[in-house]
Amino acid sequence: MNTEKQFLGRRNFIKGASAASLLLSSMGSYGFEFFADEKPKKVALIGTGWYGTSDLFKLIQVANVEVVSLCDVDSNFLNDVAEQVSQRQKNGKKPKMYSDYRDMLKKEKLDIVLIGTPDHWHALMCIEALKSGAHVYVQKPISVDIMEGEAMVAAARKYNRVVQVGTQRKSTPHLIDVKREIVDKGLLGKIGHVEMCCYYHMRANGNPPVQPVPEFLDYEMWTGPAPWRPYDGIPHRRWWRTFMEYGNGIMGDMCVHMLDTVRWMLDLGWPKQISSEGGIYIQKEGKSNIADTQTAVFEYDDLNCVWQHRSWGNPADPEYPWAFKIYGEKGVLKGSTMQADFIPYRNGEPIHFNVLYEKEKYPEDLVEKDNELHAAPATRRHMIDFLEAIANGTKPIADIEEGHISTASCILANLSMELGRPLTYNPKTRTVVNDVEATAKLTRAYRGDWEHPHPDRV
Repeated sequence: MNTEKQFLGRRNFIKGASAASLLLSSMGSYGFEFFADEKPKKVALIGTGWYGTSDLFKLIQVANVEVVSLCDVDSNFLNDVAEQVSQRQKNGKKPKMYSDYRDMLKKEKLDIVLIGTPDHWHALMCIEALKSGAHVYVQKPISVDIMEGEAMVAAARKYNRVVQVGTQRKSTPHLIDVKREIVDKGLLGKIGHVEMCCYYHMRANGNPPVQPVPEFLDYEMWTGPAPWRPYDGIPHRRWWRTFMEYGNGIMGDMCVHMLDTVRWMLDLGWPKQISSEGGIYIQKEGKSNIADTQTAVFEYDDLNCVWQHRSWGNPADPEYPWAFKIYGEKGVLKGSTMQADFIPYRNGEPIHFNVLYEKEKYPEDLVEKDNELHAAPATRRHMIDFLEAIANGTKPIADIEEGHISTASCILANLSMELGRPLTYNPKTRTVVNDVEATAKLTRAYRGDWEHPHPDRV
């Protein structure tokens, strides 16, 4: 068989039989609608921006749920999404609308809470939702500091609730096939090196002036526990991500996905040591304070996982601008959200894997604003896995502890870059080994009266 024929055969296999069998096996005995014969699960969304709303719509597609409430500090977002939900859900009802998540959690008896806010809100909202009795789907990274993540894990275990983290690469059809067909079958041989990267020009870098806060936005509540920044425009979507006050830069936004994927594929836990270097080398003209260039090394036994991002210039491999590459003694595996390639060094033919789309089955994907069509099947499967865990009382594939390890590792990389030295985290003692200064930075000061969560007091 020549290379082209194997490529085409494999591609059709992925699109056809393999994808179908994966889909059916993922659905379990529920088919495409979870809880179809039960009373609808009551659902709320906190954070009605782009990805929170997209997550909610994918949940509506696969389960018998009733969206009873929405929460956001932007009344324009809130009203718009409430109207969209009324058109999407079966009963046609418009959800109740709240501006304070604490009020909503007190007044509504919820089965499931989705959290799609900026990163600096994830921990407080997740823990409060767990205390209220709800299961939680929270976007990545789970936290802005490591002690927040420890508290989220502790709360999930204490209240015996399922928490699924939005690292949906583990539910991406072609990457599931890659793990099964290449990694698990040993085609790579002994693995000795991993590279991960992101070369997207995704770093907002403007200089907007300070301006009055619009009436439709509660900026005080939007800021919440984060350090205060003078209002200089709508923070949604890209602007907040360019500041360390609210997140962990491109490291926390993009590396967390690829590191989490590699950890899942290779069954890796906490890194033994993490080191990182970088800074703002090129894009110095704007307000942004996140690194535009950064390298990090996550060390394991006989294996280093190396991350590189640049928000300027061209990608090293144009076909894989945001990706992972796993190097084994027998070949290399390249993977991304869009495709994957196994390239053997000597024997055998290259094998290509394509992304799966579901445009015909879910035509509403085509009209959803800013919908990531390539990610929609993965998010639906991620929701299905979440629902199966709730139904069976098991841990989901992206359990909060796994999300914490991936998130905390990226936070430690940022701390290493800041302090200029390698760091080793001990999750049992919740300290950085032999480093008092770094340990003190595992908990970030909260603003005002907001109380930082602690794993021993959730």
